[in-house]
Amino acid sequence: MQNNRNYFIAIALSVLIVLGWQFLYMNPRIEAQRKAELAQKAQQKTEQMQTPAVGGANPAQPNGTAPTATTPPSLIDALAKSPRVTIDTAALAGSINLVGARLDDLKLKGYHETVDDSSPIITLFSPSETKDGYFAELGYIGDAATGAVPGPSTVWTAPEGAKLTEKTPVTLTYTNDKGITFARTISVDEHYMFTVTDKITNAGPAAAALSSYGRVTRYNKPAVASTYVLHEGFIGVIGDSLIESKYAAVEKEAVTPATATGGWLGITDKYWAATIIPPQQTPYDARFTHFTDGQPRFQADYKQNAVTVAPGQSLELKNLVFAGAKEVPVIDGYEKTYSIPKFDRLIDWGWFYFLTKPMFRLMDFFFRYFGNFGVAILMTTIVVKALFFPLASKQYASMANMKRVQPKMEELKAKLGDDRMALQQATMQLYKEEKINPIAGCWPIALQIPIFFSLYKVIYITIEMRHAPFFGWIQDLSAPDPTSFINLFGLLPFAAPTFLHLGVWPLIMGVTMFLQMRMNPTPPDPTQAMIFNWMPLVFTFMLASFPAGLVIYWAWNNTLSVIQQSVIMRRHGVKIELFSNLKGLFKRKPAPTEK
Repeated sequence: MQNNRNYFIAIALSVLIVLGWQFLYMNPRIEAQRKAELAQKAQQKTEQMQTPAVGGANPAQPNGTAPTATTPPSLIDALAKSPRVTIDTAALAGSINLVGARLDDLKLKGYHETVDDSSPIITLFSPSETKDGYFAELGYIGDAATGAVPGPSTVWTAPEGAKLTEKTPVTLTYTNDKGITFARTISVDEHYMFTVTDKITNAGPAAAALSSYGRVTRYNKPAVASTYVLHEGFIGVIGDSLIESKYAAVEKEAVTPATATGGWLGITDKYWAATIIPPQQTPYDARFTHFTDGQPRFQADYKQNAVTVAPGQSLELKNLVFAGAKEVPVIDGYEKTYSIPKFDRLIDWGWFYFLTKPMFRLMDFFFRYFGNFGVAILMTTIVVKALFFPLASKQYASMANMKRVQPKMEELKAKLGDDRMALQQATMQLYKEEKINPIAGCWPIALQIPIFFSLYKVIYITIEMRHAPFFGWIQDLSAPDPTSFINLFGLLPFAAPTFLHLGVWPLIMGVTMFLQMRMNPTPPDPTQAMIFNWMPLVFTFMLASFPAGLVIYWAWNNTLSVIQQSVIMRRHGVKIELFSNLKGLFKRKPAPTEK
């Protein structure tokens, strides 16, 4: 019993350290990010920037000059500066810039900036003239024999009245001075995948050799760097290798993997991403870079080996561009449909990938049945508890056996006194005779730690949890409980300080944890007893800043644990200490007698 208590304390202290990291480090960063995003939105009407023009003889800087400072246009003015083809699908709104055939104006119809459906929808791509310029571009690099090839300054021609929808692809054309015609057909599905097919026809007298390139360019990284829980920045599968690089790392040194065949690359945020999937059978060179000439910019790009188009011949190349929300079923579907290697890793499932993704699938199954992710969390908890029931039964059986031999343990202590070595040998012999495994009770708790963190990961990273409501005041399971006892849960007209923010669900969790701790006898050691008494209160304040979905899970898990432990303890004939311990809290202790 003593060993079990010590182990529980060690586990609790380990979790407490992680909670402290969340409370003291991660939460201030999240709050800073929230404030930065609000400030950024406030500045969108008066954006200031430098107008970029891209230059050089490589996929990072084709056909252009270094950007120079100009008076920044508004977003409307930036869109009006160039001819465009409208994008209008069930999931996307925006336009294709006919200068460079760029995807540089893209909004996600299904997602709003806040839980309020009247708030603006999410903007993913913006023209390079704006402060938050962000776009995807495909082009070519040629030589003197090929003439001018499509690049960032190429003006494409589109049919009059063309509009890109799920059912109507758009074909853009460009013919250069050497008689080479490029016909680019762009199509998009009902979600976020663009298919870009280039047919290159050489009507000139000489063979044309040219290399295709693709790039995702971003002029500003997020206002606040990503946390340790989540990767944001550059990402790609180059060949078979998953490569992730933070913005700060690429600012110091570019990432240049070896030439590879197959894969994809781009830039990812917490919930959104932009990636390019080049032809999977042709070798290419990839880079993650940060340019400081002109306006600083981050860029994920690739350049394929040159291909030759003979006179009178045609060649077809196809690229895919993903630009949208990282919805798990959609991402998984693209991986299978287009045979994109490891495309599901665009979502940061973390080290416990083998637990995190199945955990999400289970929750998603219940969500599709009940229509509420909060209920899905409750049902998932029941399934997890059922799976661990055999281990939990062994745990409490071990605790019952330990309690049964407690009198014999006291006899050994009285007999052997301070001879620690002899006491330890005698104790192990007693365990062997009574067929007791002293660490049997540790496994259920040890195994539940990765389950807890996997659930935390699912709630924190998956877009399905973003703005997902539960019941009542919980309208976003990925955000902390918005209520606080400081302002009487909203009755008083002021906001509670962040460090004192303590909502209803954290209080419920604290009560359930307190009851669970009282299921066992009070530890005889005063230090252990103090830790057990204060632990629910400390955890209550720590978890107040965690996503509400995780707090709901913990409260529900504690409740199920109390019920489960009661059933198992009754089955093994062990006294349930809950009511005795609760009575002991209010029972007056006798005054010490004078000698």
